[in-house]
Amino acid sequence: MKEILKLGVILLIITSISAVILGFTNDVTLPAIQEQNEKANVEARKAVLAEAKEFKALEKEVESDIVKEIYQGVDGSDVVGYTIKTAPKGYAGEVEVMVGIGTDGTIHGISIGNHAETPGLGAKAADEPFKSQYNGKSIDKNIEVIKSPGPKENEIVAIAGATITSKAVTAGVNEAIKIYNEALK
Repeated sequence: MKEILKLGVILLIITSISAVILGFTNDVTLPAIQEQNEKANVEARKAVLAEAKEFKALEKEVESDIVKEIYQGVDGSDVVGYTIKTAPKGYAGEVEVMVGIGTDGTIHGISIGNHAETPGLGAKAADEPFKSQYNGKSIDKNIEVIKSPGPKENEIVAIAGATITSKAVTAGVNEAIKIYNEALK
């Protein structure tokens, strides 16, 4: 009985020390992680709305569970479009999708941020052949996912073997289109 108690106390001490070290490490690295995430967000905004020279955060209340942020892209005093970051549920969790919508009523680009999709399958959503399908699409109607080549005006071809991820990204884009049409036009 004493041996079990002794082992329990030793285990308690080891786990307590480990918890303190992990907590301290988290506190030390958190600002650097947040800084890197913000830097990645700025780069994604520039990539999806290249015409904008500056981005201003909008504190607009929108009715959406997946919209994370909205920025207005400006060039001097002219509004050139908006970037809307969504996080729809993919195959392995949330997929961050940054969508650039210009004032001309088209999608100027999308960027895929943090995700946990399967490498070699769903992770291909971040590759150019897939995400460039959205460029120039009109925001007059929702975009649909199809499995075979030959998409129409409002369709994109899914990634082979990653239809769930393709639909998640498209859901994020469609939510951005909805928010733009309802609250930003």
